[in-house]
Amino acid sequence: MNFEYCKLEIFVPESHFEAIREALRQADAGHVGNYDSCLSYSEVTGCWRPLAGSHPYQGDLNQLSSEPELKIEVLCKTNRLEETLQALRAAHPYEVPVIYVIPLYKTGLQNS
Repeated sequence: MNFEYCKLEIFVPESHFEAIREALRQADAGHVGNYDSCLSYSEVTGCWRPLAGSHPYQGDLNQLSSEPELKIEVLCKTNRLEETLQALRAAHPYEVPVIYVIPLYKTGLQNS
């Protein structure tokens, strides 16, 4: 089955929201109907524990940490996915960006 769209879920500190939004815009992600640059975000709490050998964005070695961050959701054309991921990685502050890609069978409420 070929999926025309996928949904990206991106976790990022609020301080980097504008950079991520601009990266998504430049990669032409976020089209919904006759709109572009559409995304949604919610405030969440990220938790992590840096282990030996890591270069954490924030936190102390072997200590549990938590900080507020944003979860951003946006649609992306599957044929532009790699370009979009490259743009996001360039703007993302984490050592390993937290970006999930979810294929979408249908978008909207279309009868097809």
